[in-house]
Amino acid sequence: MLDDGKPIFQQIAESIADGILAGTYPEGTQVPSTNELAAFHRINPATVGKGLGVLVDREVLHKRRGLGMFVSAGARQRVRDERTAAFRAAFVAPLLTEARSLGLDLEDVHRIIDHEGSAS
Repeated sequence: MLDDGKPIFQQIAESIADGILAGTYPEGTQVPSTNELAAFHRINPATVGKGLGVLVDREVLHKRRGLGMFVSAGARQRVRDERTAAFRAAFVAPLLTEARSLGLDLEDVHRIIDHEGSAS
């Protein structure tokens, strides 16, 4: 599951965020502990802690002293909004820039997308 393309702590954070989006970790539920994740991935618990800390900083998770980490209220929407913004920046904006350079208008782009979507 982990790869060399990104820092491991980021991959841990993304994995938990993926679970939140998928409904594996609904709001208010506990996520696996630092030690559980470290053992599962065979990595240092401090690395897992850093990944979970990223999600705490983004208010996706919150700590309950003595109990562990839990999914915060509104976390699913927060993750979705963050990912939508990243998708827009990484894919939509460059797509529209390239379309303009080719002389395509929005109607042309919509037609191309509709065609590709129906071909799948």
